[in-house]
Amino acid sequence: MSANNAGGKVNVSHSLTNKNVSLPMSRVKLIMKSSPDVSSINQDALFLTTKATELFVQYLAQCSFKNGSGKEKNTLAYSDLANAAEQSETFQFLTDILPKKILAKDYLRSLEERTEDSD
Repeated sequence: MSANNAGGKVNVSHSLTNKNVSLPMSRVKLIMKSSPDVSSINQDALFLTTKATELFVQYLAQCSFKNGSGKEKNTLAYSDLANAAEQSETFQFLTDILPKKILAKDYLRSLEERTEDSD
């Protein structure tokens, strides 16, 4: 058994570099450290979290594009992401983060209607 495989575990830290991911690991680490429950972050955990985030964003983009309106122009718009969040049960937790855009006048009108209903 080699030094890199001591105890049945494979030490892959040397191969886990920023070259293997598209997202900046330093930014992911900063976000992870913003949680009061996190005191230290293992490099392997940081890499896996970064890679998982990257794959999730890719999946969200692919699903949004597949069901979106920009296929003709080969584009992905915010509205495609918002629709995916609203229509897909998988992405339902993103509806607060990716709300559908509405015009300011429509929002003000809905606020007025709410105040009239509550009176």
